[in-house]
Amino acid sequence: MQDIQPLKHRAQEFFSGLQDQICQALEEADGQTRFREDNWQREGGGGGRTRVIENGAVFEKGGVNFSAVAGVLPEEFAAKIGQEVPNATGREFFATGISLVLHPRNPYVPTVHANFRYLEKGNAAWFGGGADLTPYYPFREDVVHFHQTLKTACDRHGAELYPRFKAWCDEYFFIRHRNETRGVGGIFFDYLADEPETRFAFVRDVGEAFLPAYLPIIEKRRNNLFGERERQFQLIRRGRYAEFNLVYDRGTVFGLETRGRTESILMSLPPLASWVYDYKPEPGTPESEAWAYFTAQDWLR
Repeated sequence: MQDIQPLKHRAQEFFSGLQDQICQALEEADGQTRFREDNWQREGGGGGRTRVIENGAVFEKGGVNFSAVAGVLPEEFAAKIGQEVPNATGREFFATGISLVLHPRNPYVPTVHANFRYLEKGNAAWFGGGADLTPYYPFREDVVHFHQTLKTACDRHGAELYPRFKAWCDEYFFIRHRNETRGVGGIFFDYLADEPETRFAFVRDVGEAFLPAYLPIIEKRRNNLFGERERQFQLIRRGRYAEFNLVYDRGTVFGLETRGRTESILMSLPPLASWVYDYKPEPGTPESEAWAYFTAQDWLR
């Protein structure tokens, strides 16, 4: 029997529960520290829970945010949001979702990002989100595992979804001013407005696929030995991550434009990063080999 509760409330409950599930698993994986939680209210309507983990055995810094906010969009920004969705007119909005970024200490453990969200604007509603992996020293088997886990979740809802959303991810997480991808991709989707119950089922499946996609990679790489060379390379690549989030990321722009909580919005930035003038990896080094991964590829071929 279909739940008669409005979709917006069921989506909000799912994202809240997913935050709990992911945070508990990440604390267990780290084994040394726990998340700090800040509950906050948004001026204009709604609020959220920001959970941050720092200085752990695995995670140098990470955050898992949940929010449910509502209000009226600034007029200029409202004109830009939801243009791809019929009836997405007006300035009143509701948005709920979960967003996470994890920056591990060990350069052999990848940074990871995921975001799953539901938005309403005027008479329109849609889902968006995705998950992507940003290794510093990539291992192909890890990249394949991450993509295959997401593909399996997508395939339950149609064989066409993973190729479509994988390509969308490659396009979205492309650092245009660097002519390189942010990492090795994953899936990205937005403006899923048709058949809302079907789309919600899809979002639940891919959201619950995050932990099995990422946790096994942590366990494989967390004890890899590294030195100052690997650490410096990690910081250079983190600089690229910061560039993307500050210049292109839709979530960052949406949060700032809707007067969200700045500390929560910028939680995605790494604790340390480096910008080396005209950096180029030395040919024949592990860093040069890693650099070859930062281009769109078919990882499952």
